Amino acid sequence: MQEVTLTLHQFLPAQANVPKDVLDVWADNVEEASDGRIEIERYPSMQLGGTPPELMDQAIDGIADIVWTVVGYTPGRYPSTEVFELPFMVSDARAASYAYWKMFEEHMKDGEFADVKILGTWVHGPGMFHTNKPVAVPSDLEGMKIRGGSRLVNDLLTRVGAEPIGMPVPAISEALSKGVIDGTTIPWEVTSALKVPELVGNHTEFDGPALYNLTFVLAMNKDAYESLPEDLQEVIDSQSGLAFSIFAGGTQADADGPARQIAVDRGNNIVTVSQEDAKAWDALVNPIYETWVAEMNDKGIDGQALIDEAKSLMEEYDPSMDTYGKAAALEHHHHHH
Repeated sequence: MQEVTLTLHQFLPAQANVPKDVLDVWADNVEEASDGRIEIERYPSMQLGGTPPELMDQAIDGIADIVWTVVGYTPGRYPSTEVFELPFMVSDARAASYAYWKMFEEHMKDGEFADVKILGTWVHGPGMFHTNKPVAVPSDLEGMKIRGGSRLVNDLLTRVGAEPIGMPVPAISEALSKGVIDGTTIPWEVTSALKVPELVGNHTEFDGPALYNLTFVLAMNKDAYESLPEDLQEVIDSQSGLAFSIFAGGTQADADGPARQIAVDRGNNIVTVSQEDAKAWDALVNPIYETWVAEMNDKGIDGQALIDEAKSLMEEYDPSMDTYGKAAALEHHHHHH
């Protein structure tokens, strides 16, 4: 007997990888674990109104019960999360998502995110360029208008000679097709939903650590959570947190390969910057670290300590920590056969 209906609002079409392979999996698992007492209504493509940068406030204000959003769409509000956006910082989305959750619990839960219930924290796979002409070295970006998804990515773009244009992901397709931008930074996985390989013919990826990553949260209105009976709060908690965060980041990164294949099959030009050649890029963008640490210190946050902690937690990650839904999936398999 269904008792509670929760709305889940996000900015991508329902068939995009994250809604389909992460958010729907989570929501289905919550419904199943609640024995049908919780129903989660899914609203893709900003169907409840507003714009992607408003999603965080929608969760805080209760316009939606649950939202999935890019933390960088609200620049400056959640500064500690930016540690995972630093250039060439992240080599593995699962390890970074693990570190991000650990650091969320330690530093952000009762601080930056005190006014919302965070259910998951994760990063996408390697951020990269998708452009209307080939980009192999930083000077290729000179005079190009490139979309960036956060404050730090826009800083990175400026330092490599591009002109950053900030916009949320759903605006990219039209901006590319109208020539408002010459290219965009996004990971491979979302290129398929945005039809990017049809709109530009060049893609620049980096061997080794990612040029950049963006951070995400799955966030719930505090009152919506606290008004649930305790056993239903436990259902939400059982599907959320560390293992879910690793699953979300890993699943999103795993979707990069099939999306990349679409560009390959179209015969698009894929430039792969070797770790050796990435040094020229790193030389230009590495000063972001120093600037960021100084900015954090101005906010009373020990930026260098966050960098060191993120690095050591990413080292500590072990694939055996990726347990979300594994037992349930086996269980599920038996029921149906």
